[in-house]
Amino acid sequence: MNTPSESYLHGTAPGEQQRLSLLNDFLNDASLCELRLRGGERVLDVGCGLAQLSRVVARAVGPEGRVLGVERSPEQLAEAARLASQAGEAHLVELRQGDASALPLAGAEWHSFDLAHARFVLEHVRDPLTVVRAMVRAVRPGGRIVLEDDDHDLLRLWPEPPGLQPLWHAYMRTFDRNGNDPYVGRRLVSLLHEAGATPVRNTWLFFGACAGNPALTLLIENLIGLVGGLREPILAAGLVDRSGFDSATAALRTWGSRPDAAFWFGVAWAEGVRPP
Repeated sequence: MNTPSESYLHGTAPGEQQRLSLLNDFLNDASLCELRLRGGERVLDVGCGLAQLSRVVARAVGPEGRVLGVERSPEQLAEAARLASQAGEAHLVELRQGDASALPLAGAEWHSFDLAHARFVLEHVRDPLTVVRAMVRAVRPGGRIVLEDDDHDLLRLWPEPPGLQPLWHAYMRTFDRNGNDPYVGRRLVSLLHEAGATPVRNTWLFFGACAGNPALTLLIENLIGLVGGLREPILAAGLVDRSGFDSATAALRTWGSRPDAAFWFGVAWAEGVRPP
């Protein structure tokens, strides 16, 4: 069973790593497009996880650039290193263990990065502002800070599968109970401002598919994996009963074969600049 850590709900079991890897493949092109890299940048990827996006960024910045990926979990770092080696890209990214709230940077590394980036990190920390402040401090004056994160209230499936809403609300309540914010995506611009950056841009990365698009199966399995990984905490808290949980996940799979199924979600995206 996947046992959540104190602040990261989903754990690092092989099944969870596989889910994250597939999700990376689905989202990385859109994330890279919005980063608008020119080449040669020094990039800090905070909470890099399996570092698949870090490697995509490293290819974009080229040999004149630098990418440092920071990740707290030794299990994630080990898998990140394995995946990079398997792809022949172990040389592209420097991986370093450390906490997003206390970045493991040497003295000369502070104020040196052109870009500090974090994706799906702030929803899993109890003090997002501390993380964003550290990211602002890590970039040079005029450097960019990019935040990508979830506002889980945005999820819409239509026609709505039976039992989805109670199950999804139960999932969001596990964030509250863990001291995290399932709606942090709507706060990204505010967090940049509070951390001392100047917000300059915000947008959405569409995260969805409909019947006829092969990605719909991936998104359904990702959704079932998300809530399934928290089955025991949800049931133990009485947020949904066992029968309701099982029938809702079964209904999701059945729903995926509908000819009119539509899955809508958006990842919140915001960019700020460190003032001179």
